Amino acid sequence: MLGRLLTPCAVALAVVATPVPAQQDTTRARDTTALRLPTLDVTATATRSTRRPMEQPLAMTAVAPAAWQGARGHSLDEALTFVPGVLAQSRYGGTDIRLTIRGFGSRGAGDRSNSGTSRGVRVLTDGFPDTEPDGRTSFDLIDLAAATGLEIVRSNASSVWGNAAGGVVSISTLRRTDRAYGEAEGAAGSFGFRRLVTRLGAPLGGGQAGLTLTRTVTTGWRNHADGERTLATLGLTTPLAETGRLGVFVSATDNSFRIPGPLTRAEADATPRVANATYLARDERRRNRLGRLGVVYEHHAGDHEFRGTLFVQPKFLERSERGTFRNFTRYHVGGSLLYRLEHGVGDGVTATLSAGVDEAYQDGAILFYSLGPDGGRGGVLRTNKREGANNFGVFVQEELRLGRTWGITAGARFDDITYYVDDFLPGGLSGSRSFDRVTPKLGINYRRTPTHSFYLSVGGGVEAPAGNETDPAGTFGQDSVFAINPLLDPVLSTSWELGTKQVTTFGDGASPWVLSYDAALYYTAVTNEVVPYRGGRFYFTAGRAGRAGAELGGQLLKGEVSAQGALSLTRYRYLEYTVDSVHYGRPGALADYGDNTVVGSPAVTWAAGLGWRPGWAGGVQARATAQGISDSFADDANQVEVPGYTLVGLTLALDRPLRLGRGGPALRGAVAVANLLDRRYIASSFLNPDVVGGVPVAFEPGTPRSVTVTLTVGWP
Repeated sequence: MLGRLLTPCAVALAVVATPVPAQQDTTRARDTTALRLPTLDVTATATRSTRRPMEQPLAMTAVAPAAWQGARGHSLDEALTFVPGVLAQSRYGGTDIRLTIRGFGSRGAGDRSNSGTSRGVRVLTDGFPDTEPDGRTSFDLIDLAAATGLEIVRSNASSVWGNAAGGVVSISTLRRTDRAYGEAEGAAGSFGFRRLVTRLGAPLGGGQAGLTLTRTVTTGWRNHADGERTLATLGLTTPLAETGRLGVFVSATDNSFRIPGPLTRAEADATPRVANATYLARDERRRNRLGRLGVVYEHHAGDHEFRGTLFVQPKFLERSERGTFRNFTRYHVGGSLLYRLEHGVGDGVTATLSAGVDEAYQDGAILFYSLGPDGGRGGVLRTNKREGANNFGVFVQEELRLGRTWGITAGARFDDITYYVDDFLPGGLSGSRSFDRVTPKLGINYRRTPTHSFYLSVGGGVEAPAGNETDPAGTFGQDSVFAINPLLDPVLSTSWELGTKQVTTFGDGASPWVLSYDAALYYTAVTNEVVPYRGGRFYFTAGRAGRAGAELGGQLLKGEVSAQGALSLTRYRYLEYTVDSVHYGRPGALADYGDNTVVGSPAVTWAAGLGWRPGWAGGVQARATAQGISDSFADDANQVEVPGYTLVGLTLALDRPLRLGRGGPALRGAVAVANLLDRRYIASSFLNPDVVGGVPVAFEPGTPRSVTVTLTVGWP
């Protein structure tokens, strides 16, 4: 099968691709380390390594703000279009994205506690985790208006990040600057979209300071899909003495949104704007108020480097969900310690030893009430309990550099994840359960030239079931008899990967062709694949699965013209999967889904783009993009098919500031049209969905053609 996948990859290689950090290196001098935490000397990237991108035995991609220029910027999906192996889908047009990297995170779509969250992929902002100890991630604190860059690791990163690190998305928010600046940005668009952004920043005693304030409002294109969010992001770094640096990062948000819910296929085709009748009657919605204070300190002493972080994140969550009004009061606290030593091993051999420890703990009260007739909190307390999760991990990694050509990376990590439940109502169930795992990693990198390398790696992965998966809800009149689901074990995986990265130039003259590309083949063997049933009301562990894939991405530049793209071909199959069908009213009968396609996984995803920036146009740039995915299945039985789609977009942007008078403000602006051809499509789907009257309710229609106009006024 991999041979069949390689053929279209080889063809596409000559045409398009997606930039990775190494792809931006056209000279040896530019072959620098991956994105760094601004002004800090030790990297805080998704790789937890100081090695250069060409020396890393893994697949990684860097995305600059130009990638989402002119877009709404409300969620990450608009920045990840040209990252191969990544599937990011906006479910309702807000912060509620579904994020999948090489199949990890694919089950994060459904009804039970999944609106607005993802899982299986670790997300960091300025080095601090947005991902909770149980592996779930909400995107309340993330807005592209505040981001200065993204770094994505597509390889399994469990050997350095532990639980739920099938991939990593690292976001930076602090802009490097050598002078004070200020910007005011306004954006307006279809379906009631409005956004105001203020950005302020200045050098700070050898460091940096930056503040971003964002206010976004949208009515949504579907009924009952309105939302609003206020977000503040503050960061500052400063030297301490000659060998230390301190960084302080603060963010806070008030994010509210309604949930229109899934439809049947007939409803999605005929009346895609309507809301699910049950969701509408219950006024299902969420209001998330949370903040985070994070502190990082770095110290250098010769060949020794130390890095420590601490963070605290209080959360106050309200929601109307499945016939109850719910209050969550949580606190998420933790930190990390990292030690790094550069040392010699022998003639021509140098090494970097890294060792670290991570701790993250979340706990708090959960109160469920009856739902009042107006959708508010009723007078009957139905649930009163405390749920906690703790994730402790220790890792060590040795990176050897053998001359200028070879590199070897070896490491391992131990994780212990524990869940706690205390139910305070009479007859309530309490309990705890722990999962632990060691995940090793070995990688070999061969650097043929300073800008061309090959790598081979093998490593383990671990993903503990998320909190809502360990909470076994009763179904069809059956009562839960355990406080924590006993039917689940951690998802274990082993990944093999072969890849290459290159930047090359050809042609003569002042404007040669510049081609950069990144290609990878991988196979991941998965044990204990966790799958949701009945819209995620309960979960089981489903035997073994195999994920084979090929990825290609890159960029081709020639003077005023650029082309880029991404292609991912996958074959994800259940190898062993037999389940008792008692929950479908057939006691004693077995369903065998072995050799079926893994739910929620399209076989093909692709994107292609063409940009033109003529010199005579004074900084005006035109970009056309097309992206698509193939059909997939929404159920393990492979009976509910989700159709694929192809979308086209167009952006016109003035990305070179237009100065208004000497010393006056500078203007930038953009007009972006998404879904230019106004296609109807299914943006996302509930997995193993509810079946009502014999018809699956699974489909979330995608946004029609929309226009966004952005204008930015800045000083100096």
